Amino acid sequence: MTTNRQEKVSRLLQKELGEYLQRSGPGLTGGKMITVTVVRISPDLGIAKVYLSIFPGEGAAEAVNAISEKAGLVRSALGNKLRNQLRHIPQFTFFLDDSLDYIDRIEDLLKDE
Repeated sequence: MTTNRQEKVSRLLQKELGEYLQRSGPGLTGGKMITVTVVRISPDLGIAKVYLSIFPGEGAAEAVNAISEKAGLVRSALGNKLRNQLRHIPQFTFFLDDSLDYIDRIEDLLKDE
C-alpha cells in the first residue's frame, strides 16, 4: 500500500525521468525511443524501481543495461533539477517493461485460433 507522498514522488520522478531520457536517451541507447512506464518508490523514498519500455524491441535489454550503468549520472542530473522539490533523490534501478510484447504475443495467439 502506497502513501500519497510515495505516489506524488513517483509521478514527479516519472515525468522528469521521461523528459531527461527523451533529451539524452538517444546518446545512451543508440537512437531508441524510451518511455518510462512506471516508477515504484520504497516507503522511505530511498530506492526507486523504474520500468522502461523501449522501441524498437531489438536490443532493449542492452539499452536498459546502458542506462543502468549511467544511473549515477541520471541521478545527478535529476538532483540538480529537483533540488528545490525533493530533499533526497532516490537510487534508481532500471528494469525492462515487456508488458507490450506480452500483449502482442497474446493477440497473435488469439488470432491463430
